[in-house]
Amino acid sequence: MLDNVRVEDVLFLDIETVPAAASYDLLDPAMQSLWDKKSNQFRSPDQTSGYVYERAGIYSEFGKIICISVGLIKEKNPFSFRLKSFYGNEEKTLLSDFSAMLSKFSKTNREALLCAHNGKEFDYPYIARRMIINGLIIPDILDNAGRKPWEIKLLDTMDLWKFGDYKNYTSLDLLTSILGISTPKDDIDGSMVAGIYYGENDLERIVRYCEKDVLAIARVLLRLMNLPGINDDKIESVTFL
Repeated sequence: MLDNVRVEDVLFLDIETVPAAASYDLLDPAMQSLWDKKSNQFRSPDQTSGYVYERAGIYSEFGKIICISVGLIKEKNPFSFRLKSFYGNEEKTLLSDFSAMLSKFSKTNREALLCAHNGKEFDYPYIARRMIINGLIIPDILDNAGRKPWEIKLLDTMDLWKFGDYKNYTSLDLLTSILGISTPKDDIDGSMVAGIYYGENDLERIVRYCEKDVLAIARVLLRLMNLPGINDDKIESVTFL
């Protein structure tokens, strides 16, 4: 499959999510009851639903997106990389802006592809579900309903690394480490995002972390394609891709 991929046609992405409320106590009673039922599937008998509420951000029904970072490879010999992030407290606004960019990207690139790490099980469906919840139309490239496997334009570096071993899970941190790629987890990791968002109100720090993940995903894909990497001095954050 990768033999037919042009890296210039790939939009790399990563998302950061948090629980919809700062704490379990701030949920309305109906959502508290629903979280009680949901968390009962994984919490131990000595844990309360409030105690495990910090995990709510990984579920699209109980969380929200606070950042979507994307990246594009623009030039060869050597490769250059452009990063852009959509972020803020208003999820509908950032999703709408991201959707507009994604539609433009798909029209500009006939063979447009998306690429994320564990995207098929997390990023892609999470974005699509939150768009529906916010009353937005899912961009065509993300809407896979009724499509044949070869019509789906979604790459997943974790899926590619499995090579058919579907019982295996490899984190991005582990994959970058074994491939000799700079880790994106040198400051924070995903488990710290909610605390930094609600406790420290430091969204900019979360954005930087998300952009590091996007760059790492791009570098992993290039390694899987046996292509040169992206030098640090060829990376820039931009307003428009």
